[in-house]
Amino acid sequence: MSQQEIVAIAAVADNGVIGADGDIPWRLPGDLPRLKRLTMGHVLLMGRRTYDTLGRPLPGRTTIVLTRDPDWSAEGVLVAHDLDTALDLAAEPAPDRIVWVFGGGEIYRLAWDRIDRLELTEVHATPAGDTTFPAVEPDRWVATGREEHEGFDFVTYVRR
Repeated sequence: MSQQEIVAIAAVADNGVIGADGDIPWRLPGDLPRLKRLTMGHVLLMGRRTYDTLGRPLPGRTTIVLTRDPDWSAEGVLVAHDLDTALDLAAEPAPDRIVWVFGGGEIYRLAWDRIDRLELTEVHATPAGDTTFPAVEPDRWVATGREEHEGFDFVTYVRR
């Protein structure tokens, strides 16, 4: 099994919402360029529903889709049916690449105990939604960086 750094990246509203009906309930200036800058050249690990909302692998990154469906496949992505297999796939051929846990809610929860760092866009809103991010508990996570913007902050957390 890999000893790679595992980082969750997400935009999370004040009420924990990250999605509504298969979409993100906001558009924020600077959020997507930051995501691209952080993840380029690394591995994106996501669930099948998250992949389906994208509809394609993101350029310049290895995409691993975690799914329970043994028949699911998509061109240009690696498929895993459990987290250990996904992390093993992420280590090939470059074990120094960061594994970016990219969603959705079920995948964040599945990987939660293995995640070393969080790169969050904290959205100062409380939209309705059906997908949530796990609670960032202060006894488990410490903020090591914060960049404030109008209506949202970019925040880095590391596991205590």
